[in-house]
Amino acid sequence: MKLIIASNNAHKLTEIKAILGDCFEEILSLREAGIDHETVEDGSTFMENAVKKAREIMELSGCCALADDSGLCVDALDGAPGIFSARFCGRHGDDPANNRLLLEKLRDCENRDAHYVCAIALAKPDGCVLEAEGYLYGQIAREEAGSNGFGYDPLFYLPDYGCTSAQISPQEKNRISHRAQALQRLLEKLKEEA
Repeated sequence: MKLIIASNNAHKLTEIKAILGDCFEEILSLREAGIDHETVEDGSTFMENAVKKAREIMELSGCCALADDSGLCVDALDGAPGIFSARFCGRHGDDPANNRLLLEKLRDCENRDAHYVCAIALAKPDGCVLEAEGYLYGQIAREEAGSNGFGYDPLFYLPDYGCTSAQISPQEKNRISHRAQALQRLLEKLKEEA
């Protein structure tokens, strides 16, 4: 069985293959599957966006398709940037600008509690959609630290580790991340179906 990942993000693909690799004969990115498609993420929740992306890629490919929508929710910002995490600064995928804006908005805030959310949907050609979510709790540091990871990782402080998620090893991050948790929950659902 083939699985198409509704992404070309190499970090995500590595993490997904590490966890779901035994469930599928082949796991391909959009590029590897020859699909050039951009889903309009107009849902009001992470899960709505994930389900929409997974369904569109499943319909285009005729194969199982997996999509995720992830983001950072900061308590002091009423859950922002939330579903707009990748384009918080107004441009999609500009991590340095997103991080600068986040630090600026939290400059005078004492409450720096935050959490990552990952919503994952796996759409099958029979119309079935499996859904799973994962969360990683932490705080927003006052300055960036670390070079592992991407996005807000250099600012996402993990109290249990005493460092940011960009300072732990990729292997450890893959073990504890919001995406890893969501993928593990999805893996359990796939095993229940087998």
